[in-house]
Parts: sequence; structure tokens; C-alpha cells
Amino acid sequence: MSNSSSTILGLLAGTAIGAVAGILFAPDKGSNTRKKLVEQTNTVAGTVTERAAHFRDQIIDTMATGKMKLEDRIDSMVVDASHKTEDIITILEEKLKMLKAKNKELQDAKS
Repeated sequence: MSNSSSTILGLLAGTAIGAVAGILFAPDKGSNTRKKLVEQTNTVAGTVTERAAHFRDQIIDTMATGKMKLEDRIDSMVVDASHKTEDIITILEEKLKMLKAKNKELQDAKS
């Protein structure tokens, strides 16, 4: 877990603990205290759910960006390989031409 997510988790936990402690120590009827606890629990749960969804979306965006970068790199490598293949074919054709010329010289010399 990264420092930022640990910090956020710590802040959320501290907020929840503080809210619960404040409600429990407040001078109020038991039914009101339970009602406040439920409300605070729902509020904290909603906040945690929102932040988790936001964090999930950030992870998905990061992964999608990484995937796009990887696909771009692969495409670039394929294009480079294609160009290099053409260069190699050209060099081999030149070598073959030279070998044919040398072979012709040798055959003419034997005749």
C-alpha cells in the first residue's frame, strides 16, 4: 500500500473513531445515541465507498495509460523491425549481386 493510501486510510479511521467516541460520551438518550451512531456509520461508509471508487478509477486509468504506452511501444518496435528487415534484404541483394559478379569472373577465367 502506498503512503498516500495509508495516510487516507488513517485519516478515515481516525475520523470514524473520533465521531464514535464523541457520540458515545455525549450526554444524550440511548436511542438518540444509537441513531447518531447509525448516521455517522452511514456517513463514514459512504465516504469510504466514494474514496475507494475514486482510487479504483485512478488505478484503472493508470493501467489503461500503461497499456496504451505498451501498445505504442510494440507498434514502434514492429515498424522498426520492418524497416530493419528491408535494410537487411537490400544488403543481402547487394551481396548476392557481388557474388554473382565474382562467380561470373571465375567462370570466365576458367574458360
